Amino acid sequence: MVDVFDEVEEQLRSDRYKTFALKSLPVLGAVAAVAVLGVGGWWGWTAYESSRANKASEAVQATLEAYEKEGPAKAFTEFEKLSKEGNAGYRTLAFMQMGGIRLDEGKTKEAVGYFDEAAKIAPDPVMGDIARLKSAFARMDTAPYQEIESRLTPLTGEKSPYRVQAKEALAFAKLQAGKTAEARGDFVVLSLLSDGSDDTRQRAQAAIQMIDSGSAKALPAAVKAAAALPPPIQLAPGQLPPGLQPQAQ
Repeated sequence: MVDVFDEVEEQLRSDRYKTFALKSLPVLGAVAAVAVLGVGGWWGWTAYESSRANKASEAVQATLEAYEKEGPAKAFTEFEKLSKEGNAGYRTLAFMQMGGIRLDEGKTKEAVGYFDEAAKIAPDPVMGDIARLKSAFARMDTAPYQEIESRLTPLTGEKSPYRVQAKEALAFAKLQAGKTAEARGDFVVLSLLSDGSDDTRQRAQAAIQMIDSGSAKALPAAVKAAAALPPPIQLAPGQLPPGLQPQAQ
């Protein structure tokens, strides 16, 4: 069922833009300190904080490059270092990346812990809601409905930047829990949302058709069976699956 949210996950992976946007955070914080520190002190403080932000930005970029070149193990170590230093924005980003790596490894409980930690220290509601949404997505196939509901409901408010994604996830959670009538009502709303994407509306319409045809009744059992499968094998670049050897030329 998590595959349904590929579009959302792709959007959330744009967290990397924070690498550049967060450079402005120390400057914004410095503005509030002008009255106390005075003009001279403000410039010195801004220079110091900007230097820290630049170093953290460079560290994030280097770690992302390490992920591409050297794999998740090396990147995880570097993100772990970054999660212990720098400003809250970069630490939040580091925890989310660590959670993503652990999730890819099938270590859901550990991943959720990192996402939850990111949500706690997030410097703004946008980053906090991204982390909370990631955490809920990670638990979608295994957690009781009540837990998923408690995680997603606060994200569905009209002021939440990810309210559409949270509403969609909650609708699918209801469907998985056998709450077919409630889920159908939610999907009808999603199919009519003006601020939702075309893909969101199409998924909602497909879900309605699945419910009306009766095939949705088999979904909880299918999700339970899928959740019981072993995690995929993590292969290093160029490594073949066990038992599969290259053919001799």
